[in-house]
Amino acid sequence: MDIVGTGFLARSLRPLAGRHPDTVALAAGESRTRGATDADFARETALLRDVAKQCAATGQRLLFFSTAATGMYGLAEGPGREDTPVTPYTPYGAHKLALEEQLRTFGVDHLILRLGHLVGPHNRDHQLIPALLRQLRDGLVRLQRGATRDLIHVGDATAIIDRLLEADLRADTVNVASGFAVPVEDIVDHLAGALRLRARKEYLGTGIRHHISTEKLRALVPQVADMGFGPGYYRRVLNDFIAAEHA
Repeated sequence: MDIVGTGFLARSLRPLAGRHPDTVALAAGESRTRGATDADFARETALLRDVAKQCAATGQRLLFFSTAATGMYGLAEGPGREDTPVTPYTPYGAHKLALEEQLRTFGVDHLILRLGHLVGPHNRDHQLIPALLRQLRDGLVRLQRGATRDLIHVGDATAIIDRLLEADLRADTVNVASGFAVPVEDIVDHLAGALRLRARKEYLGTGIRHHISTEKLRALVPQVADMGFGPGYYRRVLNDFIAAEHA
């Protein structure tokens, strides 16, 4: 597999570099769900177009990473599914959905994966867990009451991606997530307890509760049943992150 990009996701995909030679993974997209500018979105749009042209010339499949997070499914009634119309909740979600729609018109083999919140070594500073840790260490965590997030260990996500590519899916869209939405307050409390940190919580309004459907993923990759996904899965994800940070 050819990997386009050098950041967190691209580095996490390196174990698959010797597999799936028919695939180009575009792992250099915009990862800031907040703060990205129109110019940042335009850069990713141009990059997608260029990589799609490359795949058209070589006959390779393009693996595109979209989002299954609040920006995409925050307004969904019930679990966010791949086979129902979506009304994005944020500009980031609208941007990713627009890229999905463009990719479908390019006439290249492709697979779109909508990702939950990937957690693992080399997470970027602006991503969820490093950002919460930084606030905890500063002594003040700003939260939206009731907000939830679906965390998935990047190692588990990589194993799932490997299986999905083995299935030779084409022109398809799949959610890659644990399927369990965790209150952000619980994430903060677990991090604080594990690191023996104390911080004041400040609530900035009410957040979005969203649930990512993994029904299609589980049908395509039965091995997901053995990955330990469940209500307490996020604790292992966070413990592994902390252990890697202090290694």
